[in-house]
Amino acid sequence: MFHVEEESSGGDGSEIDEEFGGDDSTTSLSRWVFDEKDDYEVNEDYDDEGYDEHNHAEMDSDEEDDNVEQRLIRTSPAVDSFDVDALEIPGTQKNEIEDTGIGKKLILALQTLGVVFGDIGTSPLYTFTVMFRRSPINDKDDILGALSLVIYTLILIPLVKYVHFVLWANDDGEGGTFALYSLICRHANVSLIPNQLPSDARISGFGLKVPSPELERSLIIKERLEASMALKKLLLILVLAGTAMVIADAVVTPAMSVMSAIGGLKVGVGVIEQDQVVVISISFLVILFSVQKYGTSKLGLVLGPALLLWFFCLAGIGIYNLVKYDSSVFKAFNPAYIYFFFKRNSVNAWYALGGCVLCATGSEAMFADLSYFSVHSVQLTFTLLVLPCLLLGYLGQAAYLSENFSDAGDAFFSSVPSSLFWPVFLISNIAALIASRAMTTATFTCIKQSIALGCFPRLKIIHTSKKFIGQIYIPVLNWSLLVVCLIVVCSTSNIFAIGNAYGIAELGIMMTTTILVTLIMLLIWQTNIIVVSMFAFVSLVVELIFFSSVCASVADGSWIILVFATIMFLIMFVWNYGSKLKYETEVQKKLPMDLLRELGSNLGTIRAPGIGLLYNELAKGVPAIFGHFLTTLPAIHSMVIFVCIKYVPVPTVPQTERFLFRRVCPRSYHLFRCVARYGYRDVRKENHQAFEQILIESLEKFIRKEAQERALESDGDHNDTDSEDDTTLSRVLIAPNGSVYSLGVPLLAEHMDLSNKRPMERRKASIDFGAGPSTVLDVEQSLEKELSFIHKAKESGVVYLLGHGDIRATKDSWFLKKLVINYMYAFLRKNSRRGITNLSVPHSHLMQVGMTYMV
Repeated sequence: MFHVEEESSGGDGSEIDEEFGGDDSTTSLSRWVFDEKDDYEVNEDYDDEGYDEHNHAEMDSDEEDDNVEQRLIRTSPAVDSFDVDALEIPGTQKNEIEDTGIGKKLILALQTLGVVFGDIGTSPLYTFTVMFRRSPINDKDDILGALSLVIYTLILIPLVKYVHFVLWANDDGEGGTFALYSLICRHANVSLIPNQLPSDARISGFGLKVPSPELERSLIIKERLEASMALKKLLLILVLAGTAMVIADAVVTPAMSVMSAIGGLKVGVGVIEQDQVVVISISFLVILFSVQKYGTSKLGLVLGPALLLWFFCLAGIGIYNLVKYDSSVFKAFNPAYIYFFFKRNSVNAWYALGGCVLCATGSEAMFADLSYFSVHSVQLTFTLLVLPCLLLGYLGQAAYLSENFSDAGDAFFSSVPSSLFWPVFLISNIAALIASRAMTTATFTCIKQSIALGCFPRLKIIHTSKKFIGQIYIPVLNWSLLVVCLIVVCSTSNIFAIGNAYGIAELGIMMTTTILVTLIMLLIWQTNIIVVSMFAFVSLVVELIFFSSVCASVADGSWIILVFATIMFLIMFVWNYGSKLKYETEVQKKLPMDLLRELGSNLGTIRAPGIGLLYNELAKGVPAIFGHFLTTLPAIHSMVIFVCIKYVPVPTVPQTERFLFRRVCPRSYHLFRCVARYGYRDVRKENHQAFEQILIESLEKFIRKEAQERALESDGDHNDTDSEDDTTLSRVLIAPNGSVYSLGVPLLAEHMDLSNKRPMERRKASIDFGAGPSTVLDVEQSLEKELSFIHKAKESGVVYLLGHGDIRATKDSWFLKKLVINYMYAFLRKNSRRGITNLSVPHSHLMQVGMTYMV
């Protein structure tokens, strides 16, 4: 079933998104019968030089085998052609902030306070309150034991694990769960969507560090990961579960921070009740999510000084309480007090762990928000400012509580000197609003990465900074988080249940990060096995102990956040499963090259003047959607370019390495393929006129280079007819401004000969070229003729050919598959954004084909 529709009305398509790419290309139910043995990696591209009318001698595709030694030659510098907006954004090829001066680093450190450390910075508002609610204070030693737990939790998790290990596992400046997964996918083929190409490995971003032949351990792990589908699925499930916890964390962080800060009114104004605190908190949360759209850099500079003042308040109040009440709490640095705490309180001490872990909340934000800042700025700020202020704050609260056991219900605000209460209350609320943004910005980053890697439905993404391309805002996600956050606040109404949910979300993320970083240490870093074992063992043991504590209290109301995380996990899993199934089916249903040869250069229809840009998902082979255009439309354009927008598991693809051109079929067919490769952080903002102009210029330069190579090969054949093994023509990677990457692999490589002809016969057919040019003069004349043809086609107009496909489960499919494909995945596709919204193309230039195929 298929239909054709030509867009004639709707929006102007000028919205700026990041979503157009991999998953929006369609698959179809083809009317042709295909060879089941036709694997998606089999060569299906043809150059005119390698095509003979009688022998059908084939040419190598873009994806030649990895066994051939490759040679990369770079010529003049290039600019980005397909990503027009990248010309306006500095630092496209790397994280610009790494090379800034001292002044800019100080500004970044100030911004870091306002974006990254708000979450962990407000933990003193509620940590002791939740701990002593679960394990009441009986004597001073209980306070020292709880304080010792907090101190060593801060040292083990944020300082040792994240600052000294996890931050270094960034993916070229990108942090978060999907950045770790992307890093693993780059070094081992573990992605479930089979769109990887050997040419992707030549992108410079891939060359971080690969397993060396000398280190058997890395190679064994790599081979086992690539060979086991179960391990691939398990790894993906782990990543999706961690991402679901990140999204859940973005719900409970604002609820916990704001309610704990507003709760100070019960100390300052005795008539305030908890219901009134909830109402005021809801108002603050609505304001918080409303200002999120103004961007990280803008709000970071404004809120950074406020949070700096907050940390100074923590340190100042802590020092005041230490001097006034009890400086002997420094004894809590002795870990023996942890043992005594558990010995006296046993089960209650175990329950208190669920409150203790709250002191480390925000640790993941340091890593997830790394794309906004540099590793050094985060490490420097945490080690020299954040950690000392937090320790002084907790020490001061412990000193106050040592003489005021009854105030443990609101330890922080009770410990504030009465003369400073209202200024500190105001600053704490500002800090809570800042903290609430920490995991929200981290979630935006994580979702953008997951969209690019095909694990989340496409959403509108707005870039809030032209200077730093990692700073983004996702409107739909922002308002969805607000709705769920309000539900959590209204349903629980106290920070104790929210605190338990907070701990579940944080620990879920932490354990996911531990496993992924351990795998990176083994596979990529090639770290000493003793160091890896110690890191994994200590981290997982500590986190599992904390996790057991929070899970024991899940019935208190924190189950709501588990339900929300489960829903998000199902959304991502269904989307990835549907996308994988859709891509695999399109690979199976691609058009056989024999069919195109039989149709001839006119493709069995009328070739009308003009250029058709057919967007498709396949990086190799002719998509089945092209067959629907041929059978449905009365004519097809005289020139067709298959444009494949492909996301690769790197943050950014350098502008000079973004595009691969290749001729499909003989020259007379005028069919080309362009593979446009983007990283998950790259910005795509295209003006269709500039896009068309640079595309045609790039194509012309490719054709010129191809002609030069052909002339050289022809000349070499006349000079040495016996050097069969030396007859090579380098494949060409053309940058948009004409820079050429010559990949020295045999152009006339051996391949399977279906006609069982001997090698010399195939050689003769290949070099004869049929009716092709055999002299340099003929090559030049053919070149000018083809360039003239392109100019005339461009003058006739450019049309964007888009396909919208739906997949349906067959009638004999299992009920679960029908449910997932026919309802859940179909619902997500219907409500996700179409790729067309990313193109500022007049609707008169768009042609769409809708189709459905059974899977």
